[in-house]
Amino acid sequence: MTHPFLDLAPLSAAQFASIEDRVARLLGTRQDVVIMQGEALLPLEGAIRSAAGPGTTALNVITGPYGQTFGDWLRDCGAKVIDLAVPFHTAVTAAQISEAFAEHPEIGFVSLVHAEAATGNTNPVAEIGSVVRAHGALFYLDAVASIGAEPVLPDAWGVDLCVIGAQKAMGGPAGVSAVSVSERAWTRMAANAQAPRRSYLSLLDWKERWIDGGRRTLLHAPAQLEMLALDACVERIEAEGLDAVMARHASAAAATRAGAVALGEGLEPYVHEAREAAPVATTLRTPPGVVASELVTRALSSDPSLPLAAGGGALAKEMIRVNHYGADATAETVRRCLGALGAALAEAGRR
Repeated sequence: MTHPFLDLAPLSAAQFASIEDRVARLLGTRQDVVIMQGEALLPLEGAIRSAAGPGTTALNVITGPYGQTFGDWLRDCGAKVIDLAVPFHTAVTAAQISEAFAEHPEIGFVSLVHAEAATGNTNPVAEIGSVVRAHGALFYLDAVASIGAEPVLPDAWGVDLCVIGAQKAMGGPAGVSAVSVSERAWTRMAANAQAPRRSYLSLLDWKERWIDGGRRTLLHAPAQLEMLALDACVERIEAEGLDAVMARHASAAAATRAGAVALGEGLEPYVHEAREAAPVATTLRTPPGVVASELVTRALSSDPSLPLAAGGGALAKEMIRVNHYGADATAETVRRCLGALGAALAEAGRR
């Protein structure tokens, strides 16, 4: 028996390199781009462990759960961590970053999530990048949720380590991910005695054995199907046009916010200001007395395919997330989600 997913010629180093080049063009970067063979947590953790260690003072911005995770990794590396936490219904500002540098001029590493799909906010990376670069710190950015939904420009914004994944707005696979790395970041890693080596987490292994070798010999057998899916995913974005893809996401987000308010009965956007709301997903706050997880369960009972979820942890009581990303970044998906939520509210005794 033959199967199109199984009977494929091995992915060559040249094909692998061409996919990296395609991702680099998507990011508009001239930095080295490494595609790592795992979900985005792999380069997210690998980049921190490669660039931070004892002697590092890190400013870790927390606008959602991933920021909290980054702080844990940084501490585990032996770094001194200064957490800058803001309420999840808002975004951090460049002024707050400047204030942190004024209080702690020794900061040499800044970690930030661009868009927090879990909480629905997005941060002004371009403004923050200017502040970070002015102070000479290394800038690490999680752009997993934002890529494809809004501009991600590591070179223009002064981002030294920019991690992306394809499973959200890009509408692609979850099993491979990528990180763009500046020369400053490579230098920092090379000077870090604790940077992972001969490890799946190691970015320096990719630098020395793949990039410095002219991208002729892969470190190990690649995740072939995931790599081909990533290539097809970026090709589809190129065909539609990145601006058009981002416009779909922005339109879906605006429609979701407006539709939630129109439903009435206290359902409202969780992120107060539209300019601070991420276009990848919209979070909504449930009316008093309505448990979000129960409302979502009721809404999904009519259509389990809807991209609806309750918030994680304590947020399950008050937050609903409409995941209008990738193929679901359409007006029809938004209408279906809002219709199901409206029907669920009515079943719960609301108008």
